[in-house]
Amino acid sequence: MSCLTEKVTANEYTVPYIKFGSGKKTLVILPGLGIQSVIPFASAIKKQYESFCKDYTVYLFERREDMPKAYSVYDMADDTAKAINELGLSDICLFGVSQGGMMAMIIASEFPQLVGKLALGSSAAFVSQESEKVLSEWLSLAQSKDTQGLYLSFGEKVYSAEFFQQHKSAFEDMAKTVTEKDLKRFITLVKGMQGFDAREIIADIKCPVLAIGDTSDNVLGSESTPLIAQLMKNKTNFEMYMYSGCGHAAYDTAEGYTNKLSEFFNKE
Repeated sequence: MSCLTEKVTANEYTVPYIKFGSGKKTLVILPGLGIQSVIPFASAIKKQYESFCKDYTVYLFERREDMPKAYSVYDMADDTAKAINELGLSDICLFGVSQGGMMAMIIASEFPQLVGKLALGSSAAFVSQESEKVLSEWLSLAQSKDTQGLYLSFGEKVYSAEFFQQHKSAFEDMAKTVTEKDLKRFITLVKGMQGFDAREIIADIKCPVLAIGDTSDNVLGSESTPLIAQLMKNKTNFEMYMYSGCGHAAYDTAEGYTNKLSEFFNKE
């Protein structure tokens, strides 16, 4: 089964996306903050979500091309929602990780007609002071064009200590491929996260929600997912699951992660 890399134009801007699967239901994935775009890794992403291919048509939307210098998470969410709408998608199963989860919360709140179910991976309703320190470190490294320092800091904080040590050389190799355009894009995305706070809109989300986090999240904090649960305590259709020891990137490395997503999205 093929994996397509395509683009959609909405309101005179272009959004790249990956498409695979042949099912009648629709799964939309919004990736997190990355030093480089995930679009070149389409085949690996398809393999990761292979179990969805029969019952779902899967779309992964990257951030828009030619981003303005000031580009908040709310702007990212609005642009992505318009791209989703442009493709005629509705009643989607929406899965957002980290920054993508922040966008997903906004989309579910402000465009409820688009979202049937919402899953959040290692995300947060606001950026805490500790998270701001992490973002500031990454921003400083990117602005000084220290690509190796940036990739090593990113890998160390996003992944578990064991995973990082096993793949440290791969992070060092990836650092050599970072371009000026990548750095400019990353700086814009990091700045867009600073000061993010969506706590007041959480209650507006009406669809069923699953939040998955990890107790050793060194980016958004171990309390970020429980806080989402606290803000949604009056929702009868909210579920939470916490991993331990997988780090922020549990969505990439935790055993059984896609099974938990599948169980949630397929639940009647």
